[in-house]
Amino acid sequence: MKFTIEYCRTRDSDGAQAVVGRETTMAGDLPTAIVNARRLGATLDMPQQPDSFRIKDIEGATLFSCRLDVPDASGT
Repeated sequence: MKFTIEYCRTRDSDGAQAVVGRETTMAGDLPTAIVNARRLGATLDMPQQPDSFRIKDIEGATLFSCRLDVPDASGT
């Protein structure tokens, strides 16, 4: 399956999010896409350091979102 990962920076004053990076990944399922997103987030060169990410399906629906400093349920 093809997933889109959006890396975001959140403004403290009002919680607004700006996308600072966008990547696509192929993964067999959502947990694998989450692992891919965390790995990519640690290695990509983005204009700002992201503090969260969200994973969307091919139709643009958000399937998962998470702060980067909080481990997800799978412990990755």
